[in-house]
Amino acid sequence: MMGSPEGASVPSHAPTLFTPVTSTDFVALEQAASLKGLLRPFKSKGELDAWASQCERQRDGLAHLAQRLLSQATAYPLNLLPVVLAQQRTSAGTTFLRWRNPDRSAMGVALWAQVIGNGATPPALARELFALELERVALNMQISLMHTLARQARECAQKMGAAETAYQQRMGRSAPIKRKE
Repeated sequence: MMGSPEGASVPSHAPTLFTPVTSTDFVALEQAASLKGLLRPFKSKGELDAWASQCERQRDGLAHLAQRLLSQATAYPLNLLPVVLAQQRTSAGTTFLRWRNPDRSAMGVALWAQVIGNGATPPALARELFALELERVALNMQISLMHTLARQARECAQKMGAAETAYQQRMGRSAPIKRKE
């Protein structure tokens, strides 16, 4: 599992119905590379665009991990529950995992909480649902952050491009500006 919040009650055993995301899964995504490039001077629009692309690749890799989790969460016996884990695509184009009713009439973590709180839900299944929820929350946060970082980098690159154009017009140039490092 990705880890649990301080003080959270962790299931007493590893989940058995699904394979949690592990550190190895993140190695392929170059886990720390996304922030490694953030705290440095960006000297051009191109550098920001390249970093934004890296963030987008990582966001897409995280979405792939979420898809793997989703395929496990929709398998037997979890598919018999009155709540399902589903993908929701936002207007910005990012995909998140959300709990919803099978008939799509309601959505949200409150549905998950109802199943966990229901005395008819076997304790072993409740542990699995708890582990799934921890994975869902963490992956959604990571996807959101990578999406936001990429969007901000693209916006900054556009502003740098506009500043360069204005400067070149002022200086009567059309060639890109050479910057000193």
